[in-house]
Amino acid sequence: MTALRFAVRELRAGLNGFIIFLALIALGVAAIAAVGSVSRAMTVGLAREGANILGGDLSVTLVQRQANPEERRFLDAAGKVSEIATLRGMARKTDGSDQTLVEIKAVDGAYPLTGTLDIASGGSSLDPARPLDAVVDSELLIRLGLQVGDSIDLGSARLRIAGAIASEPDKLSTGLGFGPRLLISRAALDASQLLQPGSLVQWAYRVRLPSGGDPIAVSDQATKDFPEAGWQVRTRDDASPGLKRSINQFAQYLTLVGLAALIVGGVGVANAVGAFLDMKRPVIATLRSLGASARFVVALYFIQIMAIALVGIVIGLVIGALVPLIALRFLVDVLPVGAETGFYPSELAIAALFGLMTAISFALAPLGRIRDVKPTALFRDVASGLPARIRPAFLAAAIASAGLLAALSVLLAYDRRIAMMFVVAMGGSFVLLRLVGFLVMLAARRAPRPRSTEWRFAIGNIHRPGALTASVVLSLGLGLTLLVAIALIDGSLQRQLTRSMPDNGPSFFFLDVPSSQIEPFSAFLTKEVPSATLESVPMLRGRIVSVGGVAAADLKPAPDQAWVLQGDRGVTFSAIVPKNSRLVAGDWWPAGYAGPPLVSLEARVAEGLGVKVGDSLVVNVLGRPVEAKIANLREVDWESLAINFVMVFSPNAFTGAPYTVLTTLAYPGAADPALEARVMKDAGAAFPGITAVRVREALDRISTILGQLMLAIRIASSVALAASVLVLGGALAAGHRRRLHDAVILKTLGATRRQLITAFSLEYGLLGLATATFGVLAGSLAAWGVVAGVMKQTFHFAPMSALGAAVAAVFVTLVLGLAGTWRLLGQKAAPVLRNL
Repeated sequence: MTALRFAVRELRAGLNGFIIFLALIALGVAAIAAVGSVSRAMTVGLAREGANILGGDLSVTLVQRQANPEERRFLDAAGKVSEIATLRGMARKTDGSDQTLVEIKAVDGAYPLTGTLDIASGGSSLDPARPLDAVVDSELLIRLGLQVGDSIDLGSARLRIAGAIASEPDKLSTGLGFGPRLLISRAALDASQLLQPGSLVQWAYRVRLPSGGDPIAVSDQATKDFPEAGWQVRTRDDASPGLKRSINQFAQYLTLVGLAALIVGGVGVANAVGAFLDMKRPVIATLRSLGASARFVVALYFIQIMAIALVGIVIGLVIGALVPLIALRFLVDVLPVGAETGFYPSELAIAALFGLMTAISFALAPLGRIRDVKPTALFRDVASGLPARIRPAFLAAAIASAGLLAALSVLLAYDRRIAMMFVVAMGGSFVLLRLVGFLVMLAARRAPRPRSTEWRFAIGNIHRPGALTASVVLSLGLGLTLLVAIALIDGSLQRQLTRSMPDNGPSFFFLDVPSSQIEPFSAFLTKEVPSATLESVPMLRGRIVSVGGVAAADLKPAPDQAWVLQGDRGVTFSAIVPKNSRLVAGDWWPAGYAGPPLVSLEARVAEGLGVKVGDSLVVNVLGRPVEAKIANLREVDWESLAINFVMVFSPNAFTGAPYTVLTTLAYPGAADPALEARVMKDAGAAFPGITAVRVREALDRISTILGQLMLAIRIASSVALAASVLVLGGALAAGHRRRLHDAVILKTLGATRRQLITAFSLEYGLLGLATATFGVLAGSLAAWGVVAGVMKQTFHFAPMSALGAAVAAVFVTLVLGLAGTWRLLGQKAAPVLRNL
């Protein structure tokens, strides 16, 4: 209690020297609290709007086939059913002058079962009396230069645009689209004649249960009664698993960024605590001379530091709780789902816990030095600092606290593998930056003595006792590493999408080419573009039901290969090894093979699923389970953009099954936009049921989405960068007293302002350069690990991005260092000399 009373008395003097401490704790806690609250608000909103997003209480999805009579009777018995067909097609102007890819959604009279379809011109449904009416995304009107009331051609049907879609209740449930929405009736779809045997169409059956109905029970019963249906069943509680997964993954990244800001801020905490205790050294010595025990002194200042940390945590929690309430109001038109704004104590508690553990972890080491402050310190000059030695007990406690912080980061993460990688990377960065700081000091100590006075002073300051080297390198290095890594990841992925398209890569993908029309269609393309290369392969859709006798739902694949079990996959059959594939295990089936079905699996997918040559897998295709033995494994060059599939079956596996053909067209030289436009126009006129996808447009669409994502990541990462700048400023401020003594003594001995400014500039420039070198190397290595190791993509080093970050680091170090130095040079010598 005595220590508490003393601590309260000392705190009455204010928070001098702890402003940066407070800012760092508040910044990190606010970031984690805000991210957690926004994420929770979105997931709660997703759960609340589950039925509207899904389009019903239950959704059953089939690919390339409708529900058979028995399946439909089961669904009708469960509740009110709405049947929806989704596919891609080409919408053309009636004069044939232009066309665009559209996402077609054909609905029945019961649509929508839940929610409201809002049409900008009024209304909430298609007019049953006008079966060839359509409502469209406004983007379609812009692309084709049309207005409401105009007509468009879809396949063999001519449709009238009856309105523009203002809001589509179940849009999220259909996933990412590459074209604007075209909403039509089932009669219009039939009139278009786009539905052909083997067409890539998805049939969804939305079910609204009676009041009190249990969607999970119906889902379980559907799986039990129709184990081989091959359908995907979702309930309103899991309306958009992809979106929920994306929210959780992005929230985890932002949480880790906030945690990185806290950990970077921890360096500032250590600097601030060390500077504060250094300033209190005479007080500590006085207390010791009056009989205070070392334990009492440690308790006194631990209470003060924790009290100040709690103030920062409370400030961070208030900001973290308010930011989502304000931000979500402005982002209501941008977010994919309505967020449930509110107060989320669990998320705030997690943020507070992280803030408290960070403060403890980084405050213990400086506190461990004050036990050895002796009463004789009162009679020493004030320029001497705290003892350099840290008590082993305090060092062990600091390590244990940091270990607990790391464990919490992993245990509370959505993806613990990524969290573990983050913890290891942060720990490794700390060790490496400490090593870099030591090596810089060692190099300065062993450097030849220069003739220039300014150079001698700059180099001496780098390795002198109490030098800022370790603090500056550590604080700036972490932020710079993050900056370089993000810049290189962004540049690498953008290059992958926009500039690494192979010279012989396809310009078009043609979908839904009926197998009966492949010969005339190929002849047409050859006539249109004689020099082009055509490639055609049969295509079906299938869902993996089991692997090696284990049901897909019970499998635990590697995280980076789990996508292969999520939904339907394109499959094909071939008598020969596909182009841009290389066998790495097993043998290809012989020509004319007529035995049990065989399948060739992509090697990385096989590794992720834990299967090998000789194992079996079952794929549901067109409602029929196909069991095949894995005959071989392939490595696939996906970057070639040539046609290839994860699963390639022996031709006899689908004998008699209806299928469509996927065709690519590649030009021998650079793409000609005018020629591409002509090919699309002529192909659409001659074969209206075939969908053309221009590869460049698809890549541009993905590039735009990636650019938006990376912008959000940069904005979020600015929190960690802001923390780095604050820590750097705090580190420089912590050395203010020693710098003042140096400047005053050197000025007394005849040093000019120009010499001092030059010496300090050289010192800060050398430290910035050393840190920039490490930041570029470490950031490049981290970016390579993420792109090549996690994303499994080719890493491209962008030297200008890395160089820009390095220059920025040197510039920031110089500006912050000289800003403080300039004030020091204006100090009068007499007051300082009197207190030496």
